[in-house]
Amino acid sequence: MAAIDRMRQSAEFTIRQMQPGDLSTVARLEADVYPQPWSLRVFQDELRARNRSYLVVEDGSGALVGYGGLLVVDSDAHITTLAVDPRVRRRRLGTRLMLALVDEAFGIGAEHLTLEVRMSNEAAQQLYSRFGFAPVGLRKNYYQNEDALVMWAIEIKTPEYQERIDAIRIDLEGTPDG
Repeated sequence: MAAIDRMRQSAEFTIRQMQPGDLSTVARLEADVYPQPWSLRVFQDELRARNRSYLVVEDGSGALVGYGGLLVVDSDAHITTLAVDPRVRRRRLGTRLMLALVDEAFGIGAEHLTLEVRMSNEAAQQLYSRFGFAPVGLRKNYYQNEDALVMWAIEIKTPEYQERIDAIRIDLEGTPDG
């Protein structure tokens, strides 16, 4: 558990549960990142839903610089959204958020992970592939004027998947224990 806690906090950033007071900043960041942003109302509804988990990333000054969400249905955990402020990209915050979301999925006992990603977003597809997500289908016109690639990571309760996640942690932190 200590390694997970260290993954969520360092001198440079903190990953924590999203709070209602974060929503106006999250909605602004959403509008900066996505051509079809979710509204403030959508985020409010998502945060109130019982089968959701939303996380935010704060930088060392306390500014919100990223967020991600998870929807749980039976044994499946669906990553609903993931965004990092363009001004702080290339600092591996997307990887850290994904680790935190996978930890959330582990914590609720999920057996599989899924998500949709824009066909044009190759960087995100590479990130998700690193986490064991593989393409399984296409959703035509899921986004305005663009298809979505449907990706799944199945059987995440296996030792093999845990080894994959441990390797990502080691790559970020240098040792398995942080």
